[in-house]
Amino acid sequence: MRIAVLVSGSGTNLQALIDASSRGELGPAQLCLVVSNRPGVRALERAADAGLANLVINHRNHDTRRAFEDALLEALEANGIEAVILAGFMRILSPFFVEKFENRILNTHPALCPSFPGINAPQQAITAGVKVSGCTVHFVDTGVDTGPIIFQEAVEVSPIDTAETLHARIQNLEHRLLPRATKLLAAGSLRVQEGIVSQHP
Repeated sequence: MRIAVLVSGSGTNLQALIDASSRGELGPAQLCLVVSNRPGVRALERAADAGLANLVINHRNHDTRRAFEDALLEALEANGIEAVILAGFMRILSPFFVEKFENRILNTHPALCPSFPGINAPQQAITAGVKVSGCTVHFVDTGVDTGPIIFQEAVEVSPIDTAETLHARIQNLEHRLLPRATKLLAAGSLRVQEGIVSQHP
């Protein structure tokens, strides 16, 4: 399965996918393209260092979300992309885009969904005083961090945690779980029924 990874920043989850691929841990998933909506980000350097095709489709150069997504879809189609991984991609995709790749878009979120959707989830968790947070790898639907859940794993929240220290521990989980989910997706092993994900051989 030909995979595109959408990025906006430093690309640590992209690096986890690249490393897993180099170890032969992504199964039939083939990383083929990295697209950033922002120029000059570290994730693009990571892609180039790994020899991956990469490009910038700057959302600021498009007057509407639809125009941006049309340009993105054109690039994905030109590269024969079959599934999409969001790795720190800081744009909400419209229903128009999501429906083009129904149950073929993965995202990782630094919280235990449905808690703390959207931005700054580790800070949301600390502000709420929760004792446990974690990460969720899920299919993308038309909501914000509301899609069917593939994996979740928890970490304890320490009384001395900052958003940065908590996020760092959550990222360690993301770096392990996102490649696993990508492999299962590419292998056709994930089924979604009534919003619930199950695994099949």
